[in-house]
Amino acid sequence: MTNAIRLGIDLGGTKTEIIALAPDGNILLRQRVATPGNDYQAIVNCLCSLVEQAQQQLQAGTYTLGLGIPGAISPATGKVKNANTTCLIGQDLTTDLQTRLGAQLAAPIRIANDADCMVLSEASDGAGAGFNSVFGVIIGTGCGGGWVINGQLHRGPNAIAGEWGHNPLPWRSPQDEAWACYCGQQGCIETFVSGPGFARHARAASGQSLTAQQWYQQAQDGDATSQTQVQRYQQWLAQALASVINVMDPEVIVLGGGLSNWLSLYDEVPKLWEQFVFSDQVSTPLRRAQHGDSSGVRGAAWLGGTA
Repeated sequence: MTNAIRLGIDLGGTKTEIIALAPDGNILLRQRVATPGNDYQAIVNCLCSLVEQAQQQLQAGTYTLGLGIPGAISPATGKVKNANTTCLIGQDLTTDLQTRLGAQLAAPIRIANDADCMVLSEASDGAGAGFNSVFGVIIGTGCGGGWVINGQLHRGPNAIAGEWGHNPLPWRSPQDEAWACYCGQQGCIETFVSGPGFARHARAASGQSLTAQQWYQQAQDGDATSQTQVQRYQQWLAQALASVINVMDPEVIVLGGGLSNWLSLYDEVPKLWEQFVFSDQVSTPLRRAQHGDSSGVRGAAWLGGTA
């Protein structure tokens, strides 16, 4: 298995990326496509097509495959749970992929939460390298999290370790409306700090219908309304991460996903979380994922090649 090509796929809400790593870790192939709509069979076909194309292009005999998804595999049923791509919920994705791709696999397919894959990558040779405890966050279409402790991915007995996004936003003000979340609860962190969640709150406050990235770009260009909305976002993110620090006190927090490219977060959020962290000082660094929005797919590739 150690000599097999490692394939990794990051299944995101808007994009799906595949990467191929040589046994020495060098990148052999990278491809990104739009994620099909909320259609389970279309997603399975997309994933298998990416793998089959990569195998043909690389003329690979055998390979390993790791997959990061916006959800988790239930230890109780083996099926997908907690996915914000809701068509995946209740599906036996592992078996469906294994059935179609199994002939060329050097090891069973391994599937993990996309944030788990991201933090595994960053803890190995990215922004979290050298730290004993790394909390990784994906803020994009959804809002996920994962833990690496002493170099090992920590999932927990329910496979939900790091799922901070489905706790209520702490210290929420009366002006911060608690909207319903796809998980069935209200006021979840994801409904505030994911890209769509932020855009919805900003639209309700201003009447302007913009994407999260458009709000941020206008704020950078000096638009006062946009700056106000981005400041609200920074406050929410600070409150949410302060609760993580209070519970687990990680040595570093690494941000991935599309909104992690908002450079102002790294200066402003640590200033804001100080008022909520139960300590006389907060030395926790907040870092941007070194491998960018391809960090998750790298982690998936390494995951697939582990025993």
